[in-house]
Amino acid sequence: MSDQIVLMGIHGFGYHGLFEHERRDGQDFFVDVALSVDLTAAAKSDSIDDTVNYAEITDLVVAEITSDPVNLIEKLAGRIAQRILKNHVKVSSVTVTVHKPQAPVAAQLKDIAVQVTLQR
Repeated sequence: MSDQIVLMGIHGFGYHGLFEHERRDGQDFFVDVALSVDLTAAAKSDSIDDTVNYAEITDLVVAEITSDPVNLIEKLAGRIAQRILKNHVKVSSVTVTVHKPQAPVAAQLKDIAVQVTLQR
């Protein structure tokens, strides 16, 4: 399937990480989501009932970023992907990219990200 809904740069402030200062102080996380969805019916009907409500997806992502801290952003990405597939049956596959631009590394860099793809 080639139809996609793409949400980029969903922001949340979370407390994920291995180090105590990450859990204590928190940091910004950004998430991109690509949803594989058959958009044929929605393109014809112009009805939200024939697609996926991206406001609901955005709220789900923010809730995951801002609650239940994890050590690894790999876990966070997987958790978001699993929840999307569980709650949105029209989604046949999902790719979630979690960006952690303030990751505690020695080198100066623009971003660190992980990407997880799950399918039904």
